[in-house]
Amino acid sequence: MDFMPKMPQPNKGPDLGIPIPALSPKAVHINASEHEFVEPKKIITDESHIKPWLYSEGYCRLLKFVQRLNISVKNRKITDPCNVSENVQKTLDLLNEVENWIKEIPPIESQFQRFGNRAFKIWIERLETRSYDLISDMLPEEMKNATIEVTPYFTGGFGNGIRIDYGSGHELSFVAFLCCLDLIDFYSEEDYEAIVHKIFVKYLDIVRNIQSTYSLEPAGSHGVWGLDDFQFLPYYFGSSELESHKRIKPKSILQKDTVEYFSKDYMYLACIQFIYKMKKGPFYEHSPMLYDISGVQNWSKINSGMLKMFVCEVLKKVPIVQHFLFGSLINFNESEEKPVLATMIGASASITPTSSSIGSIGMGPGLASTTTVLPSTSYYSGYRSVDQLKNRFI
Repeated sequence: MDFMPKMPQPNKGPDLGIPIPALSPKAVHINASEHEFVEPKKIITDESHIKPWLYSEGYCRLLKFVQRLNISVKNRKITDPCNVSENVQKTLDLLNEVENWIKEIPPIESQFQRFGNRAFKIWIERLETRSYDLISDMLPEEMKNATIEVTPYFTGGFGNGIRIDYGSGHELSFVAFLCCLDLIDFYSEEDYEAIVHKIFVKYLDIVRNIQSTYSLEPAGSHGVWGLDDFQFLPYYFGSSELESHKRIKPKSILQKDTVEYFSKDYMYLACIQFIYKMKKGPFYEHSPMLYDISGVQNWSKINSGMLKMFVCEVLKKVPIVQHFLFGSLINFNESEEKPVLATMIGASASITPTSSSIGSIGMGPGLASTTTVLPSTSYYSGYRSVDQLKNRFI
């Protein structure tokens, strides 16, 4: 009898691979005073829209921005000093304002609510009502006409007030907000580290506070078989921070004392610390994906693997990107640049645990197996075993 149920045969549809645009210095500088901005709209409705999206100008712009942010924090700690420009500070002031609303709108006490406190709907309504003016006030005069396009990305970054949930699609919307501001030169390349270590870290603090205060459900969660119930990009940026660390290794996430001590310095460990706080029981049971990744040899391989996973499990997933918005900045136009197709499933060079104490996904310590069958969900479409899944990290 198998340890886990067998999944169906891999998807027989065409494999789109993992299009990764070649990283280059920032080349797009949009003059906001002359540009015609539009209110962004949803475009993706089904699988037929995924390939055009992966080869669109908007996709290339967004993924390049994320890669540049990743490079900016390589071997840097959150607590390291970095330049905070006037516009970075204005963004932090905006986030401080919305954070204050959490105290002003306490959860509604009810014995019938276990998940999804109704007070979050009030919080979201305030966000949607006030954000346009707040962002307009934040932007300089020559950029104010961009407010109509950038605001929906911001308001979409904190969760859904109807479903009372939050997930990686909302995180994507917030990063798109930052990307749009970068495209109109509200930020400069010198701001990138502060965008991650000041703005994005502040954003994570806020959404974690929201998740805890209002008992938000994870949007589109894969249960224990997902990377994280709520976030994705902190693992990408966080593995970059740790790339050449001499003491903290991937398997260090299994040491609670180490995680707690360094969680203020490193984003990856802050994510793990939040999981330890919110979940009980053995780590390999409640977070088998992260447990298995802890057996990867080094942070560099985890970092490159996280980028591939971001494309595969966020940007290529219809249930997530069907809610994503497209305008004139992050648009659906075909890109003149053709991204390189990265490897999704490698050959024999799979990454295997570095210690016999690191088991495979779903298996406890000392139960390492290379043939564990993955659960039957679309999340693992195309992967029949743990070995195939681990080959993303090559």
